[in-house]
Amino acid sequence: MTRKNPSRMTYAGAGVDIDAAREAKRRIREIARATFTPGVKSEIGSFGALFRLDTARYGEPLLVSSCDGVGTKLKVAFTTGIHDTVGYDLVSHCVSDILVQGARPLFFLDYIACGKLEPAVVEAVVTGLARGCRETGCALVGGETAEMPDFYPAGEYDLAGFIVGVVERARVIDGSTIRSGDRLLGLASAGLHTNGYSLARRLFFDRLGYAPNDRVPELGGTVAELLLAPHRSYLGLVEPLLDTGWLKGMAHITGGGITGNLPRILPPATAAVVRKGSWPILPIFRFIQEKGSVEEAEMYRTFNMGIGMVLVVPSKKFKKVQSILERAGEKGYTIGRIVKGDRKVTYA
Repeated sequence: MTRKNPSRMTYAGAGVDIDAAREAKRRIREIARATFTPGVKSEIGSFGALFRLDTARYGEPLLVSSCDGVGTKLKVAFTTGIHDTVGYDLVSHCVSDILVQGARPLFFLDYIACGKLEPAVVEAVVTGLARGCRETGCALVGGETAEMPDFYPAGEYDLAGFIVGVVERARVIDGSTIRSGDRLLGLASAGLHTNGYSLARRLFFDRLGYAPNDRVPELGGTVAELLLAPHRSYLGLVEPLLDTGWLKGMAHITGGGITGNLPRILPPATAAVVRKGSWPILPIFRFIQEKGSVEEAEMYRTFNMGIGMVLVVPSKKFKKVQSILERAGEKGYTIGRIVKGDRKVTYA
């Protein structure tokens, strides 16, 4: 009895399309190259990215690194088909994360993983990444695009970013000099940024039954516009202050809100008192609280509540810092002060 030969197997037949990957890389190569700075010494597609630090600019440079993702804000991108904003969000988030230690960005790498690789979607995501990198002088030096069939649902992907920056050792901002009497200066957010989306999506789409393009009259925009509002990058605003010595600490208000993030920079025997009503809470947060019957404490530990960055400034330099921000067109809100305590935030 003669056995029939089984059909030939291919990688594409198993769900990995090498040709699609090649096309995606072709599309993003020039997009990424447009972000290159003089320090980049390799090309997109190399096994590793080479970067030369300009050591002549620093006496004792320290590298600062961080990685993050966009969270379930990606679900909004999947639903709307708008993919060119989440990459921008990711860069803004990572840049602000290392900014709090006084670092300026050097280079960025991304990781995109999907079940089925769609070159046009990858191109849109990288276009957003590149826009964020260009705005902050950060080189997009490479990344990884992984097609993993049966791992992600059709039309979905995950996105992560990795950033490296540099700060002069003597200019590191780590909160160690924060003392009772220092003032808290808040910089406004543009919306949810990249946090709280699991709750927000459950409210808008499940409980209230909105579709992405439905308009929310109370908020003056569609659900998609409101939930895809970009994450602000605070580098341009804060950079003029980095070398003044006037910033004792900075907290990027991400997951955990002010409640969870401000204590991360407080030294022992200090605490923060944040004054409610000292800044305008964005309408979307009041909407979520009211329609979702969310307790106020839960709001403050889930969302940024309209403050995306908190600066800790000595009282004697407070007015000068405010003046510099005002000249840049930014209002710095006096939202509280440092007191003696056990590294917690209380609200007054």
